[in-house]
Amino acid sequence: MSDKIHTILHIEDDDIDSMVMGRAFKTLEIPHQIIRAKDGIDALNMLRGIEGKEKLSPMPNIVIIDLNMPRMNGIEFLKEIRSDENLKHLCVYVITTSNDEQDKAQAFKYCVAGYILKPVNLESFKEVLSALNNFWKVCQFPS
Repeated sequence: MSDKIHTILHIEDDDIDSMVMGRAFKTLEIPHQIIRAKDGIDALNMLRGIEGKEKLSPMPNIVIIDLNMPRMNGIEFLKEIRSDENLKHLCVYVITTSNDEQDKAQAFKYCVAGYILKPVNLESFKEVLSALNNFWKVCQFPS
């Protein structure tokens, strides 16, 4: 496994999905720090340090986002960060239940690094994270 600690901003409104992701990272012994936001607005406030939120420091190496969330969905979040000079560099993966072709096209329009359908069980989820970790090992992420 990689010795680099991945700082991950996980934008997910579902507590169980968030818990499964944390367990999968721990089980696979992927060095990580997960910061969770419950929707796109919460995440933007963290990234920008506004509305009573302390600005994330360091900035996340990776953002993992669901598409279907209240207040600001994943596509709206992507549109917002790609138009922000300070955030447009963020590496974003979509992990969602949506297999809709229009959702996929919209996500890739905003330059996501990957679009992954949510697995239904922990073993499938660990397979996805293991594949991502193998990719991260060969990538250089800004500190």
